[in-house]
Amino acid sequence: MTETTRKRLWNTTILLPVFIPAFFFILLLVIGTASQPDLAGELFSSLLAYITSSFGWFYMLAVAIFLVFVVIVALSRWGNIKLGPDHSEPQYSFPAWFAMLFSAGYGIALLFFGVAEPVLHYADPPVGAGLTVDAAKQAMQIAFFHWGFHIWAIYGLTGLVLAYFSFRHGLPLSIRSALYPLIGDRIYGPIGHAVDIFAILGTMFGIATTLGLSVAQMNAGFNYLWPSIPVNTWVQIACVAGITVLTMGSVVAGMDKGIKRLAMLNMIIATALMLFIFLVGPTIFILETFLQNTGSYLNNIVERTFNLQAYSRSDWIGNWTLFIFGWTIAWAPFVGLFIAKISRGRTIRQFVFGVMLVPTFFTFFWFSVFGDTALHLIINQGYSELIDQVKADNAIALFKLLEQFPFTSVASFLTVLLIALFFVTSADSGALVVDSLASGGALDTPAWQRGSWAILSGVLASVLLLAGGLKALQSMAIASALPFAIIMLLSAVGMWRALVIESHHQKVSQSNRSGGPGLWRKRLAGIVTYPEKDEVEQFIKGTALTAMIRVAKGLQAQSWPAEVHYDEEHTRAYLEVVSDQLDFLYEIRLREYLRPAFANPDTSETADEDSYYYRAEVFLRRGGLAYDVYGYEDKELISDILDHFEKYLDFLQLSPGVLPWNMAEHDELLNTPKEG
Repeated sequence: MTETTRKRLWNTTILLPVFIPAFFFILLLVIGTASQPDLAGELFSSLLAYITSSFGWFYMLAVAIFLVFVVIVALSRWGNIKLGPDHSEPQYSFPAWFAMLFSAGYGIALLFFGVAEPVLHYADPPVGAGLTVDAAKQAMQIAFFHWGFHIWAIYGLTGLVLAYFSFRHGLPLSIRSALYPLIGDRIYGPIGHAVDIFAILGTMFGIATTLGLSVAQMNAGFNYLWPSIPVNTWVQIACVAGITVLTMGSVVAGMDKGIKRLAMLNMIIATALMLFIFLVGPTIFILETFLQNTGSYLNNIVERTFNLQAYSRSDWIGNWTLFIFGWTIAWAPFVGLFIAKISRGRTIRQFVFGVMLVPTFFTFFWFSVFGDTALHLIINQGYSELIDQVKADNAIALFKLLEQFPFTSVASFLTVLLIALFFVTSADSGALVVDSLASGGALDTPAWQRGSWAILSGVLASVLLLAGGLKALQSMAIASALPFAIIMLLSAVGMWRALVIESHHQKVSQSNRSGGPGLWRKRLAGIVTYPEKDEVEQFIKGTALTAMIRVAKGLQAQSWPAEVHYDEEHTRAYLEVVSDQLDFLYEIRLREYLRPAFANPDTSETADEDSYYYRAEVFLRRGGLAYDVYGYEDKELISDILDHFEKYLDFLQLSPGVLPWNMAEHDELLNTPKEG
């Protein structure tokens, strides 16, 4: 191994002011919990009781605000704004995008709670008598509420603000960036470091909770398939160790080769398992309850959102609703940042409805297939022992359901495999995200760093299992969610302010290209002619560059910092006016497109499949404007440049005190033109 290769492999992107406090807090917790597991378990239980009684109202109100905010933004005029430059396109297809966000989101939770939660609510509902038809309806409505729009609104808000500020405004892909409209460049100081530290801690405890649930179910599955394997904490810790080793391979493979492929495999197996139960189970009953429960959920969503059981205090809401919402908020930095990374190029409306509608209704159908099938077996076929089995061990619920259908061993084995794959995907994705947070938003980090976080998450899950199992995991998830819920509310305020500013920008940045004597003829010529590459290159090198130089000289004569550049490699000319208060760019770039079949309407010739034509398109900082200036004269180009510059100055005047965001990532993008 050469010295250069060795340095590259062991290079680090760690941001010490973020990494050191987060790492040592987790390390001290691990050491303290491992040395005194009983005392730690008591402390975790006391912490859970205190937060539930004192801050339950805050969690419920915050989650309601998150849901209302993302829906309003998606339905507003801002819904058309892209998460990236205006000309950007989605990196992943919709099936791949959905598979990745779903696998990282809560695939493990559906496997764990899909049967267990409806059965437990049916036996012991929060209101009324158990083991009744009303209890069955209530059980499914509660399950829908816990895993419906609210969960994905939490993930969606976090992912939305991260993708918007990072891909559209060039800020780091980090939680701190959401606060830029509120505190400006101080996001790079102690306040920003503290925000990312809380995000790391929340993510790590969220991952630990998910891993704890998954290994408990894996252990139950192993015991079911091979009774000689006992159900205990040490077997579960061995599962954590084994899967963590597998996670290392996926971490090294990276996003496209590792997570994407695993996520697609997860979705294939999960969908196959769900369709199997749907077909061999009570199919008509499943369809009927799916429709009925969805309607009940939509009808009662407001009441359940604000139901805190204020008049009938019990541990139920802390053990269920607050735990699930708190766990999701703790999980939100990870899932939000991860889905932000895979959502570049989508509009806000596409993002919100894609993140909320598709996963939610998939989840509703999942609970209808597994939960309602379990209730059907209990109510109509007398399989009442399932209730006692689930109460004794939540993790065994899915395997006991599969016993009632053919190919039990095959289905149970696939379930264990699916749990393991979800485990690897979550741990892998979590390691990528935590490493990015600990590196100040860096996207390309060394494999050994990501692997270290994967190992640390496994160690954390193991010691929390020793300290009290699910109860300890539950306590830490809810506790770590409290500070991040506050950060999420501030993020929503910051994004709202940024969108208002962008509205001002859009109002003053609409290019008026219809005026000017004779200009309409040039626009018409640009629409119906298809020039060759060398013709457009000469136009950019000649007329366009000359016009920019004339404008730059005029600005320089007035002491404005204007510069003109020509990029030979990418055939683009651009004018920049950059200072502490200004960040204006006007660029004319060569773009290549396939020549359409109707390009020669006056002949019988058709365009060749490999025939291209070229355009001289205008780009600003926020991306391409999708109009062609090829054929414009010198004075017309100067007028177009000044129009945009004047509107840019008007935008700054309408938004006093808001300096332009760092556009380094946009500059990098501009240096890599997208082919037509």
